[in-house]
Amino acid sequence: MSETNPELKAALEKTQQMFNEFKSANDQMQAEVKKMGSVDTVLSEKVERLNSAITASEEKAQKLFDDLKAEQQRILAFGNPAAAKSEYTPDQQAHHKAFMPFLRKGVDAGLADLQQKAMSVGSDVDGGYTVPLQFDNRVITRLRDLSDMRSLATVITVSGDALEVLNDTGDVSSGWVNETASRADTNTPQLGKSRIPVQEMYAQPVVTQKLLDDSMWDIEAYLANKVANKFARDEGAAFVTGDGVAKPRGFASYATAATADSSRAWGTLEHVATGTSGGFGSNGTDKIIDLVHRFKPAYLSGAKWTMSRATLSLVRQLKDSTGNYLYIPSPVAGVLPTLLGYDVQTMEDMPAVAANALAIAFGNFAEGYTIVDRMGTRLLRDPYTNKPNVKFYFTKRVGGDVVDFDAIKFIKFA
Repeated sequence: MSETNPELKAALEKTQQMFNEFKSANDQMQAEVKKMGSVDTVLSEKVERLNSAITASEEKAQKLFDDLKAEQQRILAFGNPAAAKSEYTPDQQAHHKAFMPFLRKGVDAGLADLQQKAMSVGSDVDGGYTVPLQFDNRVITRLRDLSDMRSLATVITVSGDALEVLNDTGDVSSGWVNETASRADTNTPQLGKSRIPVQEMYAQPVVTQKLLDDSMWDIEAYLANKVANKFARDEGAAFVTGDGVAKPRGFASYATAATADSSRAWGTLEHVATGTSGGFGSNGTDKIIDLVHRFKPAYLSGAKWTMSRATLSLVRQLKDSTGNYLYIPSPVAGVLPTLLGYDVQTMEDMPAVAANALAIAFGNFAEGYTIVDRMGTRLLRDPYTNKPNVKFYFTKRVGGDVVDFDAIKFIKFA
């Protein structure tokens, strides 16, 4: 895609150029510290400036790529009406058509029956209506673009109020035996059960009646974008640090220990401590490598790093024993940069580097964390409490929790 878009190609090339400048300046700075015990302020500021510029350039390239991808999807959908129509049944299309007068004017004649046919769910006078699949798909697609954890974790849609997951917390033992010797009983694997309840989150955009009366204004796109932005912010934070009380349980909210998988209690995640409170100290590279080696090989296929941009600026300076940098920016659009060969997904909801902070996570999030979506987003239209504006009260039910405590580990700055 970068080959056909000059701006995207230029952004990728600029990122690579700045990274080369950054490495040269950082090497010079580290040499000065080693030789004289201090560093020139101008040089230090140059390294910091280049570090920030690389992050900004990578984000620009990613946004350009995402915009191009979204435009291609729009061309595919609207440039081929037959293909677009085939995605939805006649009942779903009729439901969507009837939903638009409800959005603009509050006219809901026949909407409940059409909703029933299209989605096999009933209307709730107090709870409003379930939005059409066309609208809901816009929200879900936008959520995937905005919510970093949705690109990492396993996402399951349910029709009930929770998802129950079986956890294999033990293993079957085995042994060697002669052909005629007696066989002792082997251990039975231990199975536990996790229940991930769906919790309710909401968004309440307000629209003026004048805008609603403007037939040229795309109210559906506006509301879908507003709702998705709100939902993405709320769920993104909950998937990382949520306490599980009326919200998902975040993976960084669990207790951690420095013990290995074989001896650590289920329900506790593992961490590797840096040995320096609030920093890497002198052996940051060793700790990063150590964390990777703590994993069973099966988890490493598909494993990813996640951290905030500020933390990434520290990681970007780490080198191995041969002087090669651990971090490599991506030269290809749509491909994440890597750290020790594993993708790096920045996530601003991750804790900042501080004393005892779990600021870096690594692991196979698809195995370790499950997001549960309750089917359907509901809408209650309120034209009364804030005249002449109309409130659109959207609710969606979503849950999330760790399902495998061996699949995700942390660097702890302590």
